[in-house]
Amino acid sequence: MIVPIVGEAATTVEQTVALVEQTAREALLRQADSSGLAEPEFDVAAVRSGRALAPCAAAAPVAVGVLDARQLTRMRLVATCPGEGGWKHEFVVRAKVSARVAVMAADVASGQPVDAADVALERRDVSLVSDTVSDLALLEGMAARRALRSGELLRQNMLTAQLLVKRGEAVRIVARNEQIEVSMAGEALDPGARGALIRVRNNNGNIIKARVTGAGTVEPADLPVSIQSPR
Repeated sequence: MIVPIVGEAATTVEQTVALVEQTAREALLRQADSSGLAEPEFDVAAVRSGRALAPCAAAAPVAVGVLDARQLTRMRLVATCPGEGGWKHEFVVRAKVSARVAVMAADVASGQPVDAADVALERRDVSLVSDTVSDLALLEGMAARRALRSGELLRQNMLTAQLLVKRGEAVRIVARNEQIEVSMAGEALDPGARGALIRVRNNNGNIIKARVTGAGTVEPADLPVSIQSPR
């Protein structure tokens, strides 16, 4: 789908090319904002395709639309000269994007927590990478999906929710209702990250569904059935 972006009147070939590159930068900035990139910088170059580009003699401004921005190294845009004798011309814009993103500053073993002390923000070329990390708050509660090495660009697919409960581990089942808190011991029958629903055997021998709330701590998923007050 073409999203029209209308600029100032561009009558010369050079002005049209400049407007195409400006439009590409604006599209890149929107993508960078939605991705949370820190301090993004762009280098764009419009490549004319097909027939030669002619000046636009119309009084109305040239309109530029984005056809495809999925590949930053090969964005497709179209410029339209309106009115009688007008034209449409497609451009390929090659973009290079850099930003301050997380790079591993220490080795982290598979399954181990990754926190802000393990990374540093460095400017890197991210033109071909869509899942970098700029906001270190995203690391909270995350662990390495595989072994991570110092100097390696950190990507979101390298992270997984940290397991707070392991299968076979003793857990504390805590049920809260207004000002009342009841707790009892249990055994986790499944592993789980924060918020995960797992099976837990309580000290009465009953198997319940519980939600992981912290390290070694769960809460019943069904308060009326899952827990009884200890005697």
